[in-house]
Amino acid sequence: MEILKAKNICKRYGAKDTNVTALDNVSISISKGEFVCILGESGSGKSTLLNILGSLDTPTSGSIFVDGVELLNESEENLSIFRRRKIGFIFQSYNLIPVLNVEENICLPVLLDNKKVDTGYIYDIIVTLGLKDRKKHLPSELSGGQKQRVAIARALANKPSILLADEPTGNLDSKNSKEVLKLLKLSIKKYNQTLLMITHNLEIAKEADRIITLSDGKIIRNEVNC
Repeated sequence: MEILKAKNICKRYGAKDTNVTALDNVSISISKGEFVCILGESGSGKSTLLNILGSLDTPTSGSIFVDGVELLNESEENLSIFRRRKIGFIFQSYNLIPVLNVEENICLPVLLDNKKVDTGYIYDIIVTLGLKDRKKHLPSELSGGQKQRVAIARALANKPSILLADEPTGNLDSKNSKEVLKLLKLSIKKYNQTLLMITHNLEIAKEADRIITLSDGKIIRNEVNC
């Protein structure tokens, strides 16, 4: 079942006569439960595409559907609610709140959505991601790999349909990168998630179901991994 679809996405910056094209007529379709990696050199449009798909940015033209809802037709208020409930974000820089402990950071998206915390589900996430002994620690007391686990757990807290990950292993060494990838794959399988990940690491990308390669704002390759 198709969960995310982008049609003819274009993104341009600057004045009409001097604008820069970041994305040029990009169309993709992702099925529920799929793990897709986006590869490309710096400046290829990877992060721009991810931000647009997650409604953190607006395309110059085109359309985006998540769970059958056309995002660009929604009001800003409805879009904000939809984004919190349907899309989980995992950032390279973790973006943890330094004064909140692990458990509080994980629960934050639920509380911001004015929902009751499902303590059983949150505890299950904490255990699955190996954070049980760290749940009362502050981010400053964690390693890079542990911080990324918290970021993943936080992204899962609102039970989103889709996880969007921007270089989630970019700040990690090889050992921690492999461990985080293993946990991500475990999480999307256990919680029936769909994962779209940006990476520059071909070894990481080889673990995905499919690799989409961008160059100069265009898709030059869209291949299923064997």
